[in-house]
Amino acid sequence: MGYGQTPFFSKFGRLTIRIEYLGRLERRIWMNIHWMELFLLILASFRLTRLIVFDQITEFIRGIFLEEVKEQNKDGQIEVYIVPKSGKIRRFFGELISCYWCTGVWVAIFLTILYYFFPSICEPFVLVFAIAGAASLIEAVLQRLFVE
Repeated sequence: MGYGQTPFFSKFGRLTIRIEYLGRLERRIWMNIHWMELFLLILASFRLTRLIVFDQITEFIRGIFLEEVKEQNKDGQIEVYIVPKSGKIRRFFGELISCYWCTGVWVAIFLTILYYFFPSICEPFVLVFAIAGAASLIEAVLQRLFVE
């Protein structure tokens, strides 16, 4: 079994993703991935991104790079803005984790590389985050249907 191939879904058809690196030396990497593995990676990426950017449990991480600025508006209400802290590294990571789309891209890259090179280590984490991602999507749908 090669990199990126796992025994979980070997009975089903596989989707082949071709990744090309063009530079001085052209190198091609073939990654065979089953559609279910891709779906689990998508859900895991979604959940891990939300965990980093929004969830209260990771607020202590965001607190290293972001700060809250409170301002009073015309109506006398206090508005809270979240801005990156000063400093090159803190500002860079503050900008990164304050942007859901940016964080999502980096999480997807991280998960893909981890899954490609260390599938046996990555699979349990992907499965847990995929289940959590699916559960949060189901909860969001149920909240919209029955609460609002």
